[in-house]
Amino acid sequence: MRKLILTVLSFAIAFSTLAQVTSKIQVDTILKRLTTAPPTDTVAVPAIEQPLLFGQQLLYKMRLDSIQQTVPLDYNEYVQSYIDIYVKRRAMYGDMLGLSSYYFPIFEKALKSYNIPTEIKYLSIVESSLNPHAVSRVGATGLWQFMFGTAKAYGLNMDNFVDERKDPIQASYAAAAYFRDAYEELGDWLLAIAAYNCGKGNVNRAILKAGSRNFWDIRKFLPKETSNYVPAFIAAVYVMKYAPSHQIVAKPNAFAFKTDTVQVRNFVALADVANAIDHKEETLIALNPSYKKKIVNGTDISPKRIVIPRPDHQFYESLFTVLNNDIDVDREIILASTDDVRDLRKKALPKKEAAQTKTLVHKVTPGQSLTAIANKYGVEVQDLKVWNKLEVTTIIPGQKLKIYRDTVPAKFTPKAKASFVNYKVKQGDTLSSIAEKFVGITVASLKAANGLKSAKITEGMVLKVM
Repeated sequence: MRKLILTVLSFAIAFSTLAQVTSKIQVDTILKRLTTAPPTDTVAVPAIEQPLLFGQQLLYKMRLDSIQQTVPLDYNEYVQSYIDIYVKRRAMYGDMLGLSSYYFPIFEKALKSYNIPTEIKYLSIVESSLNPHAVSRVGATGLWQFMFGTAKAYGLNMDNFVDERKDPIQASYAAAAYFRDAYEELGDWLLAIAAYNCGKGNVNRAILKAGSRNFWDIRKFLPKETSNYVPAFIAAVYVMKYAPSHQIVAKPNAFAFKTDTVQVRNFVALADVANAIDHKEETLIALNPSYKKKIVNGTDISPKRIVIPRPDHQFYESLFTVLNNDIDVDREIILASTDDVRDLRKKALPKKEAAQTKTLVHKVTPGQSLTAIANKYGVEVQDLKVWNKLEVTTIIPGQKLKIYRDTVPAKFTPKAKASFVNYKVKQGDTLSSIAEKFVGITVASLKAANGLKSAKITEGMVLKVM
């Protein structure tokens, strides 16, 4: 009997040790994933050609109805198709359930500040699988997958030290601001979610074609990825809420400790901070994924935030020393250029093709000849004839001629005489798309300059850009 008891105890101790080792390996694996960029496109919306199910299943509909709050969680064959796909990804959703206990409170706080429904937080599941280093095939980056232009329009900063699209806090507030504007303009949460994927302009055009403001009516007029994006979101909400019903178990949370936020006014290495509080450097990097060089570049004028595991009292002195001493590093800040693959492709076009997308318009004055105009802009007469489809060199006063901007020397580029320019709103324009056209302009600055209380604008409206 004694041998039997000893044997049982030995097995129990071995099993407990194995569980602890397994848990540690899982946490280390999750930390590694959060400190490196994935090797492939992170878009988590698999394409479906045809729905896998054509009849409704009452159980799934009842479950979705039970968790619906503000955002409609419609049930149909498209939603069911994504539920069927996602419930098979047990390991992936187990990871996200574990990470959600850290990230979701951050998202909820940002969404609440803009009165956005809390269930929008689940969109990050579809966008990035809760990986702050996620990058899509066209350059969308971070937990909320911001494109470069939209990120700038909503006040996020990208330079050689920082990419705030990867900052869980900054990016969440920018996403909340976008949803506020999208809902103000579109008046429907499913349409606002669709706009987050393909832009408000595309959604407005689909509304006009369908003659409806119901997502399921306009779905066929949206880009294919967007038509699948909304049902994928609804399915993700379902799976996260009903994970236990599908044998999906939450993995250990890599951030199962309390954290503090500190404002840093010096250039500080994350490795030095980790050493000062007796934590792994990987933990500091995972908590602060926006710092490209693993250096917090704070100054008195522009302090930077750093999130750290809450240190024990014995580490206060060493932490204080690290945070209040600059490291020796080049401090030059270089603003990042676009990483939007679509923009980069345009830049890679042959010069003549690229020039065709940017033109000046010259209005002929009395007495001017093609030769005089060509000399003024530093181009050839033959170019003027080709660009404007002229068969002869004769021109008349008032005639408008196109001149490609990229061929014009800088000294001939017209300069703004005022501290602002006027922009006439075109069909499909949104405040964010207009902000993307101008350097240093954000949606917030456009609203302030024009006294706008909402993001809704109409075709023909003239806006000040300053």
